[in-house]
Amino acid sequence: MTATKPRTGSQLATRTRRRIAGGALWMVALSTLTAVAAEWNGFEQRDFVVDGRKCLLVLPKTPAAGKPWIWRTEFFGHEPQGDIALLGKGFHVAYMDISNMYGAPVALDHMDKFHAHLTKEFGLAQKTVLEGFSRGGLFAFNWAARNPDKVAAMYVDAPVCDFKSWPGGKGKGQGSGGDWKRVQQVYGLTEEQAMAYKLNPVDNLAPLATAKIPILSVCGEADKVVPIDENTRLVEKRYKELGGEIVVIAKPNCDHHPHSLKDPTPIVEFVLKHTLK
Repeated sequence: MTATKPRTGSQLATRTRRRIAGGALWMVALSTLTAVAAEWNGFEQRDFVVDGRKCLLVLPKTPAAGKPWIWRTEFFGHEPQGDIALLGKGFHVAYMDISNMYGAPVALDHMDKFHAHLTKEFGLAQKTVLEGFSRGGLFAFNWAARNPDKVAAMYVDAPVCDFKSWPGGKGKGQGSGGDWKRVQQVYGLTEEQAMAYKLNPVDNLAPLATAKIPILSVCGEADKVVPIDENTRLVEKRYKELGGEIVVIAKPNCDHHPHSLKDPTPIVEFVLKHTLK
């Protein structure tokens, strides 16, 4: 029996490159697979993968002209009354799972690819409505600051607008030690650098104001987790000083929960006003 000749270094390198290339092509294929159909609150839901992240898109029964959509940045399905009402108005509802990334640049990179995928593959409007619940506010504000030309409006709900407030707990809020460590890790910051960071939403509103992005913030006046004075009220003050449009609905005697409004009509009307024209 003839002995197999040992492969040379160049042959092994070529084979390795082919395997890597094949794996890369497979990952690309995974991100563009036909979306799997499911159902959410009586509406068709498509599940798929983009940039290695699980994603979903809920389809209205009859899309509105221009295919408008609202993008829940965190906690999909929590207090969904606004999303359900907008589905009834012809909006799509989108979500990408980028949990525990706290609006860091790496999360925004994933979000860029998700937006590109939805607008190209599903034909959705170039401008979306960003919907940020709690820590989802970091994703919403930061992505809007990076892509102000791709945002029609923002609806944020008890939003984190400064990670020093939450999870840092450096003000009146309770904070979260584990989340604070993860924030530093995902942003690549030391604690000293995190305390001096200048791109939190409260400090980076100019791109939104210049683009004239309207903002609706629904908050509890007695929020002990994400204190309104350190977050939404500070954004409100600074955004108005920049000439921006912001509406705040402050719920008396309400803590961080419940989110949203029992009757989402004010939310829906705000979104419709700034999208369907």
